[in-house]
Amino acid sequence: MNYIDLFAGCGGLSLGLYNAGWKGLFAIEKSPDAFKTLKHNLIDKKNHFDWPDWLPEANLEIDSVIKDYKKELQSLRGKVDMVAGGPPCQGFSMAGRRKEDDQRNSLIKSYIYFISLVQPKIIFFENVKGFTLGFEKNKVKGEAYSKLVLQELGKNYYVKGQLINFGDYGVPQKRTRFILVGVRKDVANAKQETASSFFEKILANREAFLVSKNLTINTNLQDAISDLLKEYGTKQSPDTKSYEAGIYGNLQSNYQKLLKGDVKIAIADSHRFPKHRVDIVAKFKDIIESTSTKNKDISKELRERYNIKKHTVIPLDGTLKSPTITTLPDDYIHYSEPRILTVREYARIQSFPDWYEFQGKYTTGGKLRIKEVPRYTQIGNAIPPLFGEQSGLILKQLFS
Repeated sequence: MNYIDLFAGCGGLSLGLYNAGWKGLFAIEKSPDAFKTLKHNLIDKKNHFDWPDWLPEANLEIDSVIKDYKKELQSLRGKVDMVAGGPPCQGFSMAGRRKEDDQRNSLIKSYIYFISLVQPKIIFFENVKGFTLGFEKNKVKGEAYSKLVLQELGKNYYVKGQLINFGDYGVPQKRTRFILVGVRKDVANAKQETASSFFEKILANREAFLVSKNLTINTNLQDAISDLLKEYGTKQSPDTKSYEAGIYGNLQSNYQKLLKGDVKIAIADSHRFPKHRVDIVAKFKDIIESTSTKNKDISKELRERYNIKKHTVIPLDGTLKSPTITTLPDDYIHYSEPRILTVREYARIQSFPDWYEFQGKYTTGGKLRIKEVPRYTQIGNAIPPLFGEQSGLILKQLFS
């Protein structure tokens, strides 16, 4: 069974579908950095895609693909089982500025047009929780984009949309997203119940899936990253010589065993520690010690003590699931060490295995944030592969 991954990012959903036994046709991703990560892992390492000769194997923008390859896309009708992925979510996100006129919101129209050209049997669409909330104008709340998309796709597909917390599926993070499943109305035996059954089946299959991986629903932050502490020692970072990177400690959970897998190297990929000033380390240490209720924004008293203007500063709790990680690593302080998280720790929280190596810059800032997608951002935007795999298994069942 094959699929096309739209707005593929660094490949979180594609990796999950690969693990579930799907075969990729191609992936469309605008960012050169994110596509470099996807290519390195899923094309160069795993040969996961049957990339067509007519499409460049490179970072591409969806509107350009539609404009330049409209006939080729139409020629795929009857040959594509699924189109997966959802448009960028920053304009809808509750964690961001949430602007209706964010030009990225218009990519919804591009997505719907792409579907009309290819006409896959199944649609699997993901977006942020804010996608289900209408924008407010003059104190009047407008219609949610999710409703508009359901109406438009519902002309040719049986569709069902629902909010799902990935933390309920073994991911060590509370991360609620809008998931939409559509089944083309002329597919054999297709009916409204087919799309709705996805949500029933993935929930019913959850325990058996996690047992097969030797995991539980309750995997927490410590379970995910406690073998990656700085106290276990450091060596020179392999990809940035002026930085220190962490070496593996002993594995302390089944989740760590699963994600480390057969990786034999001493230094985890992208496990580069930040260079915090001495005063920053002291401040983080005080915040960790002074905060009794973790996983929430710091107190007003601590903000005043350190004159902190930053919008979000969250000391993490190792005994709980992480809050939804964003693309900004300095939003969080490690649960036991006075520092921010590393890229590899981010990847563990999102359920990327350690063999999955990230490419491009580690961070960016200022005006470049609009243009560049560094490693932290790639991971913060991704669909957790562990949930993608569970979805892929159930989506295959919709055909049988």
